[in-house]
Amino acid sequence: MSITAHQVVTLHYVLSDVLSDGSTRVLDDSNARQKPLEYLHGHDNILPGLERDLDGKAAGDELRVTLAPADAYGLRNDDLVQEVSRASFGGADIEPGSRFQTEGEAGPQIVTVLNIEGETVTVDTNHPLAGHTLRYQVKILDVREATRAELAKGHPLPPGTEHSKVEDRKVL
Repeated sequence: MSITAHQVVTLHYVLSDVLSDGSTRVLDDSNARQKPLEYLHGHDNILPGLERDLDGKAAGDELRVTLAPADAYGLRNDDLVQEVSRASFGGADIEPGSRFQTEGEAGPQIVTVLNIEGETVTVDTNHPLAGHTLRYQVKILDVREATRAELAKGHPLPPGTEHSKVEDRKVL
């Protein structure tokens, strides 16, 4: 069965960051964690560039996908580096490199603390991988039709989940 919209895909991947000298640094490895990724194809569950390259593939296929920043987490935007008051963090213990998830205008976003000077904290709301070229080494393990409940929810669900017990999130 080839991967198309509304199918659940199970795969293993190794995600690497392509460095400026052409070498790579492994960021995540589902094989090492012994936990494959399962996602619902065509429902914005993974990066669009990766999903596009998986379209039409089948169980057993292996591929290497390189995503330019625009097809991954976007280009870095220097306007997303801001200074905020230390009071914005309440009593949280922060230091440069600390990361927090906050609610942004477009949904959840990751904030990275860059610098602290007195009561002023410099933060970066770019995704930590914005501006990075990413490489995926992928092995497709399984492709199956999504259940009615999975289509209603927009992502894979545990086996046996009945559609009558799930609130519809998407309209097909």
